[in-house]
Amino acid sequence: MKKIVGLLSAVGALVVTKTAYAVSFYDPAETLGLGSADLQETVIAIIQWILGLLGLIAVIMILIGGFKWMTAGGNEEKIESAKKLLTSAIIGLVIVLLAWAIVIFALGVLQNTSGVT
Repeated sequence: MKKIVGLLSAVGALVVTKTAYAVSFYDPAETLGLGSADLQETVIAIIQWILGLLGLIAVIMILIGGFKWMTAGGNEEKIESAKKLLTSAIIGLVIVLLAWAIVIFALGVLQNTSGVT
């Protein structure tokens, strides 16, 4: 008898329940403090930040190479080491600048193709 009453009450609870609608106007970005920027703009900003950081590192390496050369005191080994460092840093800076130019060109082509202004 207890099983029947329990079963009937469970079925009655299921029948009487109200309909739940799956519509929510909850925006987690506001609650979590997330930005509302466009994904493309965010990716572009990240790429430009990384390329800027790499360019800064290359310039610092050039300064270090120049300092090593200036303080070599005529020692040929130190001068050769400084020349190698300067050459590598300049090549790195050229690569970073070319990467930046490629990114700017690719974004321009994509914006012209997609019609986004």
